Amino acid sequence: MLRLWGRTTSSNVQKVLWLCDEIGVPFERIEAGGSFGRVNDPDYRAMNPNGRVPTIEDDGFVLWESNTICRYLASKHAAHAIYPPQLQARADVERWMDWGSTTLGPALHQAFWGLARTPAQQRDNPAILASAEGTGAALAIVDARLRDRPFLCGVALTLADIATAIHAYRWLNLPLDTAGYGRPDLPNVRRWYEALGQRPAYRKWVMIDIV
Repeated sequence: MLRLWGRTTSSNVQKVLWLCDEIGVPFERIEAGGSFGRVNDPDYRAMNPNGRVPTIEDDGFVLWESNTICRYLASKHAAHAIYPPQLQARADVERWMDWGSTTLGPALHQAFWGLARTPAQQRDNPAILASAEGTGAALAIVDARLRDRPFLCGVALTLADIATAIHAYRWLNLPLDTAGYGRPDLPNVRRWYEALGQRPAYRKWVMIDIV
């Protein structure tokens, strides 16, 4: 059975958990990262020298980096609807996966950490504001993409949605308005998010308390 190290409050771990649930891959999860520690233990560092989560072990094969793990699992289990084998369709999915890691996730980082994991008296408000504005601008790109399609790459859920919708949940549920930062109206993102909220795997692994 697949073994997965990582805490459920990690957005990168959530990608893998959501995918496994969507395509029916059984797994054993071992708590690691954050308050659970473990990531600096010598045996963990031997698997993942970065000391981060997630890490998987699959029949003796060890792999880290969440997007790569998702691609590997989808390929191994022939989940062609969620990770199409056609060259251009696959490249389109991978583009959005990478964009989620290089643009959307980093844009959200300061707002998320500032509002969800930092005491109010210690918050860097200018950094949170800049992050909120940057995330709104990034998600405006998603909103435009979703104008004529239900999912990022067409009519079906793909790894593109999995890699980006973890951040959309946090963005839409952070207390930005009550904290005075505001949030742009992105109707297509909202529609997409509400549709994803009907999926049991998204509700189970992503729509959890923001901590």
